[in-house]
Amino acid sequence: MTTTVHAVPTLPAPDPRDPEDRLLRFLDAGSTALLVPRDTSGVMAARGTVAGSPVVAFCTDATVMGGAMGIDGCRHIVDAIDTALRERVPVVGIWHSGGARLAEGVTALHAVGEVFAAMVRSSGRIPQISVVLGPAAGGAAYGPALTDLVIMGPAGRVFVTGPDVVRSVTGEDVDMESLGGPDTHGRRSGVVHVVTDSEAAALETARQAVDLLAAQGSFASVAGEPDVDLRALLPEQTNRAYDVKPLVAAVLDGPGLELHPRWAPNVVTALGRLAGRTVGVIANNPLRLGGCLDSASAEKAARFVRMCDAFGVPLVVLVDVPGYLPGVGQEWDGVVRRGAKLLHAFAEAVVPRVTLVTRKSYGGAYIAMNARSLGATSVFAWPGAEVAVMGAKAAVGILHRKKLAAVPPGEREARHAQLAEEHERIAGGVNRALEIGVVDEVVEPSRTRRRLVEALAAAPAGRGAHGNIPL
Repeated sequence: MTTTVHAVPTLPAPDPRDPEDRLLRFLDAGSTALLVPRDTSGVMAARGTVAGSPVVAFCTDATVMGGAMGIDGCRHIVDAIDTALRERVPVVGIWHSGGARLAEGVTALHAVGEVFAAMVRSSGRIPQISVVLGPAAGGAAYGPALTDLVIMGPAGRVFVTGPDVVRSVTGEDVDMESLGGPDTHGRRSGVVHVVTDSEAAALETARQAVDLLAAQGSFASVAGEPDVDLRALLPEQTNRAYDVKPLVAAVLDGPGLELHPRWAPNVVTALGRLAGRTVGVIANNPLRLGGCLDSASAEKAARFVRMCDAFGVPLVVLVDVPGYLPGVGQEWDGVVRRGAKLLHAFAEAVVPRVTLVTRKSYGGAYIAMNARSLGATSVFAWPGAEVAVMGAKAAVGILHRKKLAAVPPGEREARHAQLAEEHERIAGGVNRALEIGVVDEVVEPSRTRRRLVEALAAAPAGRGAHGNIPL
């Protein structure tokens, strides 16, 4: 008896760019409900949940004209944003688009402009998160740029004009990755907040961001926690550099979500949970530029402050700053203008915000890092912290230059140290800061988490009434 074997037809592999597949992978299983039936508009939109929190999401359809945006597709995006705004839930855009549809001409440009207008009217009112998984070119570049957080996968590209146009106009020879890829925007321009090594990781990071902003929770008591000496995370020598990220993780319940880790790394900005409640952390990082503030880091921190304030996220500010980075390049790069953004952001903020000085806080950077004068809810310091115009030894070297020059060389160092001690007692140091009320309390490092939680939980909740312009 002969058995006939019939070949099983091989099904084509699903297109990894399929927008419905991307939405299904992003949203909780079984929660996806399309807002409109699938069509040829180049955009799909859906309602669903992320970790149980309601969310609206849209995805450009790279399988149709490369995801180019026409009037119908733009209308789907606008409707999705307006739905999220009406329901007060986050909106997430998954981007893979070549920009406006050329065949539709100015009509398409007008439609893309309406998308931008919808994003701006929602700014600061609902979280807007972008995930860039392929090219987001031309008009599509400004879609992610107008949102609160931009997450980019390895194939993501963001640029206004492509390599061919750049080459023909300027003569510069560049490819798409160098022009607008993850390294360019994650390290050099600051357009992208988080770069991931896979599409799946990009979608998972977006889920983490949604969970932190949509389900902020409330502070739980940490009274039963064992005391942990956080000072052990810093070097014993006070003039040694160190990476502040382990301290940030130890203050939080876990590592959190760091934003802009490679852009302006002398300041760390992260979202995470503290005693179960979402908070934002800003920390000087002495491992980079000695922890100095500069034009880029001030701008980075300012935007983070304004985002947290817009969404009612309390702030923890960890300070170890020797001042602003000096130099002609900084002045020409707008350190005055860009540093003023951070002053404005903190002074305008109404969310609870607690500052902790771990080692030092000097000069104008002392003010910029959420000083009492800018309205900080509470200001704490660890024992031995310095709060001054500059370090006592450096100050004495300027103020008493002639007096020190007159001291015999063998006695000069001892006299310098004596004068520095006197200067710190009169004009600087944590004790003087306590006397005049710019520091509320000296906190033992082992009780840091407890005092931060107590101070933030006791403060009236607030939320800024402003948009989140991409500073």
